[in-house]
Amino acid sequence: MSDRPLLVIRHVPWEGPHRILDAFAGIPVVEVDALAPGATLPALNDVRGAVIMGGPMSVNDGARHPGLDAEVAWIGQALAADLPMLGICLGSQLIARAAGAPIAPGPRKEIGWLPVEIADPRDPVIGPLAPMTVALHWHGEAFPLPDGATALARSAITPVQAYRLGSAWGVLFHPEADEALVDSWLAEPSMHAEAERGARARRRSAHCAWAQCGMPRSSLHAQRRVSTPSLHVPAEVHIRCRSPRIPRRPASDRHHWISSPAACRLTQVS
Repeated sequence: MSDRPLLVIRHVPWEGPHRILDAFAGIPVVEVDALAPGATLPALNDVRGAVIMGGPMSVNDGARHPGLDAEVAWIGQALAADLPMLGICLGSQLIARAAGAPIAPGPRKEIGWLPVEIADPRDPVIGPLAPMTVALHWHGEAFPLPDGATALARSAITPVQAYRLGSAWGVLFHPEADEALVDSWLAEPSMHAEAERGARARRRSAHCAWAQCGMPRSSLHAQRRVSTPSLHVPAEVHIRCRSPRIPRRPASDRHHWISSPAACRLTQVS
């Protein structure tokens, strides 16, 4: 296991793992752009687990992005093999699709820093964020809970914000967000334009809150230093999650430490 890398699947240059990789210090990482021409994903036995990142495309865009269908098929095999996976935003939708759930536009987009209610405080990955945390959102599509999955989190707009399915976790919000991520997103013209469209819609309608129609660029920048949930995996077999709602403790006891068999399979280094 120690020589197997962690696989990071990317779909666009500006959607990287950021703080997630802070959790894997000392663990080899291989990144694959699943939508690049000729891209292939490694054999399941060649990786210890996978982190599947986001992107602006829809899971339903297989005609425009043929790599998506191949990726869904790979994820389906990974689910059957019980390979540990963490899907973020589009990644969570890809896992849900591989598990048979439909992906469709939500009632409205969620863009900005929004509260997330944790439904299962016992979950080893999401549970330490209970009862509520504030996280960055940027999505327009959603999905019902996949068959056999456990719901882990919800927001006012989206009933399924996170779920667990075997050794796979899907998270629709962005626990990887840091200042560099927000800067890179808003430096991308398409992301900047989407944020500004939401801001204009908000100004036109007295009934359109920023949480419903998007958040202006200036507000995203102003809130980028908000302490968002962070997943940290030391070299042992633990997952550490820090919530901005947890009161400060002495330096020796400032974080939650939790272990689980699924997390062990993802993070075991020897």
